[in-house]
Amino acid sequence: MEYIYEYGLFLAQAVTFVAAIVLVAASLVAIGQRQKAEQHEGHIEVRDLNEKYRQIGDSIQHIVVEPDELKALKKARKKADKQLAKQARKKSGKPADSAAERRKRLYVLNFEGDLKASAVDNLREEISAVLPQIVAGDEMLVKVESPGGLVHSYGLAASQLRRIRDAQVPLTIAVDKVAASGGYMMACVANQIVAAPFAVLGSIGVLAQLPNFHRLLQKNNIDFELFTAGEYKRTVTMFGENTDKGREKFLEDIEETHELFKDFVSSNRPALDIARVATGEVWYGSKALEVGLVDALQTSDAFVQQRLADWDVFEVKFVHKKNWQEKLGLAAEGALEKAFLKIWQRGQGHNTY
Repeated sequence: MEYIYEYGLFLAQAVTFVAAIVLVAASLVAIGQRQKAEQHEGHIEVRDLNEKYRQIGDSIQHIVVEPDELKALKKARKKADKQLAKQARKKSGKPADSAAERRKRLYVLNFEGDLKASAVDNLREEISAVLPQIVAGDEMLVKVESPGGLVHSYGLAASQLRRIRDAQVPLTIAVDKVAASGGYMMACVANQIVAAPFAVLGSIGVLAQLPNFHRLLQKNNIDFELFTAGEYKRTVTMFGENTDKGREKFLEDIEETHELFKDFVSSNRPALDIARVATGEVWYGSKALEVGLVDALQTSDAFVQQRLADWDVFEVKFVHKKNWQEKLGLAAEGALEKAFLKIWQRGQGHNTY
């Protein structure tokens, strides 16, 4: 019986492994098809953060507040809601959505950056959706989390945020964990930057590195030929023999990019001592405040909480539509996780006995 059990366990593991390979292949196909599809196909989702935290508060009060007191609180809130509704009816003759008719609004966006700043597609859609809704007094908060990446990709992300400033809308960037290199390029566009005390900021520098396999190819008698038109079409390569002239030009290009980066930061934060901070170093939030990289120490949660009492706060998110292959892949991934967990649990139990 023990042999049959072990054989069954092995068979289940083998089937699961094959299924995992099939899943990976299906996922690659789905990704390829998605890239061919319309890049921005999806929809905007808006979440009322006032209502979210109100419901959380109600849940806590239901547990910790005495019934009589809870009843009084509900009665007072109902009365306040009626008063607000009455005031709104009195103002109904005024132009819809005027600044005098409603409370100020804070729109909250999220940017989670990778090497290619892939989230810029969502950011573009979110900004395009929010800007037409803005009236005088409204503001925007963008929570940026990114260690940086490709120069042109983060340059585009920063340009998207510039659209907010160009529209004369006050913009705050909140950094809870990290906004370095390209992440800081985005952050410096804001009217103000707030950061958690141990958030990582800075890294105003440029990095480029690549391995070179030329000697390995020579050792194995493998020739590598590269044909270019233009003296500096390719300065350094991974497989050819790099020259001092090519390296010198490559370093020159990096320095030029660094100068552009410094100029961009300086133009957005003119009070910053750029010579001090543009060394490629990073600073934690409290030190970043000392050198002028940020304007205040505060988490994004605290910033939002401060405005919930007097402002209407909305979180805006652009969500891509998933095709059937992606949905199938997600379902299969969940099923595989459960299968692996069951196999592991059974194996652990068998080994224990």
